[in-house]
Amino acid sequence: MNILSLFVLIPALMLLGLWLAKNLNQVRGVMVAGASCLLVLSIGLTIWFIKQRSGGNDAEMLLTASVDWFKPLNIKYAVGVDGISVVMLLLSSIIVFTGTFASWQLKPLTKEYFLWFTLLSTGVFGFFICTDMFTMFMFYEVALIPMYLLIGVWGSGHKEYSAMKLTLMLMGGSALLILGILGIYYFNGVYSGEFTMNVNEIAKTSHAIPVGIQNAFFPFIFIGFGVLGALFPFHTWSPDGHASAPTAVSMLHAGVLMKLGGYGCFRVAMYLLPDAAQQLSWIFIILTTISVVYGALSACVQTDLKYINAYSSVSHCGLVLFAILMMNQTACTGAILQMLSHGLMTALFFALIGMIYGRTHTRDIRELAGLMKIMPFLAVGYVIAGLANLGLPGFSGFIAEMTIFVGAFGADPVAGDPNIGFRMVATIIACMSIVVTAVYILRVVGKILYGEVENKHFLELTDATWDERVAVICLIFCVAGLGTFPFWVSNVISPSVGNILQSIGVM
Repeated sequence: MNILSLFVLIPALMLLGLWLAKNLNQVRGVMVAGASCLLVLSIGLTIWFIKQRSGGNDAEMLLTASVDWFKPLNIKYAVGVDGISVVMLLLSSIIVFTGTFASWQLKPLTKEYFLWFTLLSTGVFGFFICTDMFTMFMFYEVALIPMYLLIGVWGSGHKEYSAMKLTLMLMGGSALLILGILGIYYFNGVYSGEFTMNVNEIAKTSHAIPVGIQNAFFPFIFIGFGVLGALFPFHTWSPDGHASAPTAVSMLHAGVLMKLGGYGCFRVAMYLLPDAAQQLSWIFIILTTISVVYGALSACVQTDLKYINAYSSVSHCGLVLFAILMMNQTACTGAILQMLSHGLMTALFFALIGMIYGRTHTRDIRELAGLMKIMPFLAVGYVIAGLANLGLPGFSGFIAEMTIFVGAFGADPVAGDPNIGFRMVATIIACMSIVVTAVYILRVVGKILYGEVENKHFLELTDATWDERVAVICLIFCVAGLGTFPFWVSNVISPSVGNILQSIGVM
């Protein structure tokens, strides 16, 4: 069996174990054992991948395998990884591991909650290992469907409304996706003579598809994935969904699930419809620039901690799509770094917000003050998350955003690009988000952590428990590690980014 299939098999075994579990301790044991196995597996895969590349193995995809699934449409269970998917698997396993501990005290229906949480994780891992378009889409749907129940049952606030809004908007994006996938499959087969769903095989003949047809289907794919990546104006499900979701679901949702959007836009839309990507990129650059600035400005006027972080996620995920549309090595490498950085930072933020809310029973910043005196561990963690989010050197946010803006402004520009001036202007506008981010982060940190405690009942609250400390420390370590030693990550992903850009025809 291909080792990559373990990323689907382990969650499947976790589902079986959870189903058979008789009490809370057994449920927790299954989750910790399974999440730990996934984390060890992803770390081992990353180390092995680095050794393969260092040893001269420059194949586009490693650990490839393919099994026929539905021959009439040439659908296969095809797997393989490159540098981008390897780091996405590592990110996913970190969030699942820390999310398990962040949900340690969750009640009621703990067993049912972890069943749906694990099913969502199965979809995420399956999506990142698959190289067949239809199988990717299937796992994509598996990742989306559990969100409805996880928010609708275990969420807070207007949870039914948020769950329904999220589901309907993402299903709308899925409808566009299936149209785009079938269009690519059919027209690539017609003009290349080979009907296949394999992403890498289609990429080799993608330029054979007439530009007009590419232009027709590119918006379907890019918007379909872009909805999940919080592309303006299809982002409105995201803040409500984040605000109503339970803590670990918010972590997995913003930390990993939204990355499926950016990954899909790069791996499917731009890779398989390269001529359309070059011709239509300016439209989506405008939309993503709006996402970046609008998300940051909206975060400034929020009073709910989760809504602040949710709109911040709209801004930071907009940066991912913004960067890949620049179609140069530096900016696209920055986009993948931003996926990792934002995934870790926002998971840390949502974990801390959930822990604070679990004690104070409020997320309104107007009702919070002086938390540094009451819960210093959580407060210090929040300060670190805030500094990483605003791009302090030494943390992951700085290296990711700096790489994006340097690349977007004109590093290694596309030869003869007539839109270089337009791209520079868009980059300058997007850079404004850095200042705005600093404003809302420092405002919130100053308001909720310092000053006198206004609610005297808060003086009786306790600091983080051991399970909460495990989750927070792991995420802080990863955020600081990526910011301090980013080059091993960029060395892993850069060749894969270069392969895709070369296929698009801009390198």
